[in-house]
Amino acid sequence: MTSPFPLAVALDGLGWHPAAWRTSPLDPAAVFTPEHWVRLVREAEAGLLDFVTFEDTFGPPSAAPGEINGRLDAVLVASRVAPVTRHVGLVPVATTTHTEPFHLASALATLDYVSGGRAGWQARVSARPGEDRLLGRRTVPLEGEGVWDLFDEASDAVEVVRRLWDSWEDDAIIRDVATGRFVDRDKLHYIDFAGKWFSVKGPAIVPRPPQGQPVVAALAHAPVPYDFAARSADVVFVTPSSAEEAGAIVQALDPSLKVFADLVVFLDDHATGAVARRARLDELTPWQSDALIVTGTPEQLADLLVAWRAAGVDGFRLRPGALPWDLEAITRLLVPVLQDRGLFRTSYEPGDLRTRLGLPVAVNRYSSEGISVA
Repeated sequence: MTSPFPLAVALDGLGWHPAAWRTSPLDPAAVFTPEHWVRLVREAEAGLLDFVTFEDTFGPPSAAPGEINGRLDAVLVASRVAPVTRHVGLVPVATTTHTEPFHLASALATLDYVSGGRAGWQARVSARPGEDRLLGRRTVPLEGEGVWDLFDEASDAVEVVRRLWDSWEDDAIIRDVATGRFVDRDKLHYIDFAGKWFSVKGPAIVPRPPQGQPVVAALAHAPVPYDFAARSADVVFVTPSSAEEAGAIVQALDPSLKVFADLVVFLDDHATGAVARRARLDELTPWQSDALIVTGTPEQLADLLVAWRAAGVDGFRLRPGALPWDLEAITRLLVPVLQDRGLFRTSYEPGDLRTRLGLPVAVNRYSSEGISVA
């Protein structure tokens, strides 16, 4: 029998279908309120999911007509949700192209503290037209080999962030009242990173995160992003269209990566209900996704997950097509089906997000147990 596997959801507005807001019982303005995100993440936690990701882009979500324009900052949303949840991992998207890695390191380390070791980061490049003009500091290539330079820059950004997370040793804070020494300065380290895009001395302003290294993830569709994930990430989200393609992608990736397959889902107790709901949305706004769209029953989706797991995928990230229906279908219908098959937990176990995903303990590179980067 297939062993239990990790399961996550990707949250975006009122659903991944661009017309989802037009049929949702929720007020579209709710996406700009903390209550909306608290409600969604609590639902995910009630379903015992491993983590949620919060979608984000550097500029407006899309220029397509009929879509919700504007969004809240994903890292800040995750930080708002963290104190009112206890177990589910929180993985916001944050872009590297126009964002200073020192600021990213501080924000994500803070999220790890606020959540008690449940933070992650989906690193993303910003190559969409017009995003560079929002700041006006640089021109980003939109095609050709220059686009791939963005992934080299992103790799450097992740490296800087990771070094900053390690720049405080775990026992750097000593709080010696007698001598007035709060920190052992010998256990704070300059990272001295000098590259093509960044020159960062460090150390960080935030002490080492509870996980040591919060989980880093990346979405990848092609060889260059696959290489970025292998160099920089712990988890990679991929978008195969079949079990055979999933197996081929897994074989092409670095074996140290945890491979999660992305699927857009429209679920209902009866397949005809799911098909009709998706058809209604497509009538309002025709839409295709980069990920396979699964429309049917929880049992049908469970069968697909089992087949893809047999092909070598480690876990799955499901994108609810429309909210609240498809998130609730995942937590209240799909999860029980998987539990009945012995494929999903019945309660959370202790441990941080790295532990839950089976990632190794993050040894500090600057400690005596770590490996020097000098």
